[in-house]
Amino acid sequence: MVRHRLEVILTRVTRRAIGLASLKRIGLDSAPASGPAGSGVAAGTEGQALFVAELVDEKPAEHGPHRLFVKAGPPGHMERLKAEAAGLKVLDTAGAVRVPQTWLVGGEGRSYFLVLEFLPLLPGTAQSFARLGQALAQLHRPAQSQFGFARDNFIGANVQRNRLQDDWPAFFRDCRLAPQLALAKANHLDAALLDAGASLLERLPAFFAGHTPQASLLHGDLWHGNAGFLGDGTPVLFDPAVYWGDREADLAMTELFGGFPASFYAAYREAAPLDSGYAVRKHLYNLYHVLNHANLQVNQDGGCRSGRLRNSGHYGRQAHEMIQQLLAETYA
Repeated sequence: MVRHRLEVILTRVTRRAIGLASLKRIGLDSAPASGPAGSGVAAGTEGQALFVAELVDEKPAEHGPHRLFVKAGPPGHMERLKAEAAGLKVLDTAGAVRVPQTWLVGGEGRSYFLVLEFLPLLPGTAQSFARLGQALAQLHRPAQSQFGFARDNFIGANVQRNRLQDDWPAFFRDCRLAPQLALAKANHLDAALLDAGASLLERLPAFFAGHTPQASLLHGDLWHGNAGFLGDGTPVLFDPAVYWGDREADLAMTELFGGFPASFYAAYREAAPLDSGYAVRKHLYNLYHVLNHANLQVNQDGGCRSGRLRNSGHYGRQAHEMIQQLLAETYA
């Protein structure tokens, strides 16, 4: 019933928006979707449904029905879907790397969705990852005087603050680490983690001695699951959390959760050499994402228990270890 209702709404709203005859949901029993390349239906990020659909016009296209990739969720996901569409538009305008085109953000009642271009993505080769490294270096060319973004967006299910600021260390403290530590406190994570985090915020300037980055356009959530390649090796990025920041923050995240091949890093460094100190700062930048995962893990586990301090879980423990190592760097 829910699937049928969503299909009817999606068809009606899509027809009004782009004037095509009908939209047919396909692959309901196929393999799970995987980003804009996937087929079938799957549970998306934090409760979103992902599926591929076909636009079926009265006069079929010469090369068959047009396929679209659809993210769907309840009304509470609408701002997240809008933010994702805004991020894709900014990346597309920059012109450095391919992203799926946005067809529609809309919905009615209990069903909202983001309709994207369907792209048949493939795993990358050494050569295609090198192209991605070059494209990312081009994306990161400074073109903005302030750090942040015109609107807040989302990192997973959590809000990502983006208040524009002139000072990068202040932005990273106030809009990245401090909100995650405040959320960790609200989630009643371990006191030792919170105390160490407070100490790190006080010593944050030490990590930026001699490093004054310019504002680069960042993907913002650049792990290997948010990148793919077309058949000709063209790199494609999706699921962004864009803002203007230190390019090292994007590059650092590519080293989390499995990392990218060596050809990617070699091509990036050749096109845009890194400042000294990146080997330490990358852990500071990745701390933001690990803290975010610690907070998301609490929500997935059902929230705090009676307002008492709770074990921080795998990501919380990882974050605490990272903070301790970073603090040790400031005393070295």
